[in-house]
Amino acid sequence: MTSLPSVVIIGGGLAGCEAAWQLVKRGLRVRLFEMKPTRFSPAHTSANLAELVCSNSFRASSISNAAGLLKEEMRRLDSITMLAADKTTVPAGRALAVDRQRFSQTVEEYLTEKKPLFELIRKEVTTLPEERPLLIASGPLTSDALTEALKKMLRQDYLYFYDAISPLVFAETIDYSHAFWASRYDEGADYLNLPLDEKQYDRFWRALVEADQVPPHPFEEQRYFEGCLPIEVMAKRGRDTLRFGPMKPVGLKEPTTGRRPFAVVQLRRENVEGSLFNMVGFQTRLRWKEQEKVFRLIPGLDKAEFARYGSIHRNTFINSPSLLTRSLALRHEEGIFFAGQITGVEGYIESAAMGLLAGLSIIFYLRRQDFVPPPPTTAMGALLQYITKANKKEFQPMNVNFGLFPPLDGNVPARERGHIYARRALDELEKWKGKVWSVLEG
Repeated sequence: MTSLPSVVIIGGGLAGCEAAWQLVKRGLRVRLFEMKPTRFSPAHTSANLAELVCSNSFRASSISNAAGLLKEEMRRLDSITMLAADKTTVPAGRALAVDRQRFSQTVEEYLTEKKPLFELIRKEVTTLPEERPLLIASGPLTSDALTEALKKMLRQDYLYFYDAISPLVFAETIDYSHAFWASRYDEGADYLNLPLDEKQYDRFWRALVEADQVPPHPFEEQRYFEGCLPIEVMAKRGRDTLRFGPMKPVGLKEPTTGRRPFAVVQLRRENVEGSLFNMVGFQTRLRWKEQEKVFRLIPGLDKAEFARYGSIHRNTFINSPSLLTRSLALRHEEGIFFAGQITGVEGYIESAAMGLLAGLSIIFYLRRQDFVPPPPTTAMGALLQYITKANKKEFQPMNVNFGLFPPLDGNVPARERGHIYARRALDELEKWKGKVWSVLEG
């Protein structure tokens, strides 16, 4: 296999390193471009590959949690991220946390041991290389020059620079006795509406304006678009601002009274199965615990469980459902692949997982065989399906969560659900691995 052409990778973060590992360990040559230390993004400080910028936590360890399950799947596929993480752990209760410096050093050591197959080129990429295959894993803080090159290739409409995300609620945790289905002005019934009377609204509004926010990173200007203001910013403009914005009751009538509610929160289905609901217009910078506390004051959400919390931060990501196949290949340009946060996944392990799949996919591409993606019953497959099959018009980055998985059969008690998802996922992963490994090792 060493006679095959070099694979060019842009980006030495988790996704780029993970893809490189999957390739070099199977005898392929990789040229990985990383602009550090020649140039640092506003968020990076270390010259090491696979730098962990925001936190040293890889989140939950238990496989009954979707994040823990994703890590276990990656271990079974010989992930360099998990090899390094398990070697550099620090105490963190039920979470997997690592010594940040040692983790990055370990990833880099594993890769540099693969020389001469692995070549690290410390240089900023400002124009897209002509070599193919090419993997772009430049992350959410892609440099301005590379961003301009991507905009040209992808057509500008398909590149996003700001991430305004509303919370997602598990459908089964909503109290439907406080809700009604309707669209404004009787135009269908596409939204689940949670009405508030004046007293309920005032209690919610006061809690919202007093809630604690996540401060912006030093590299983020606190500059918002009027069309996607954080809900707490709107609330601080005045008591009734939300009632003329995302919580406006205009065009809606409560079925029980026939009257317009004082205010309303609208929920929209996030997926075909209807297992997740998006809180429309509720993008926020509130801390996660504050989001739980404040949003559970909304009638119908008092016992809500959140699959994703709201956030607003700088992010560069592509509209993957419009652009990528399930092999993470670009539809309209031969031999170009994407991985990591730029594809619309959120989080360290999610980024690394997409890098792992991109590396495997490139091997299939070089062998002129169709890549077989993991089934959506697995954590990796569920994430891959989301970023390539989600609604193109409303696509937003996503963490792994069980709401992305095909639903379980029958009524399963909540305390058992995670374990059943995990058993099903790992069984399906092993079957898939058997088929894919026969090609990779053949």
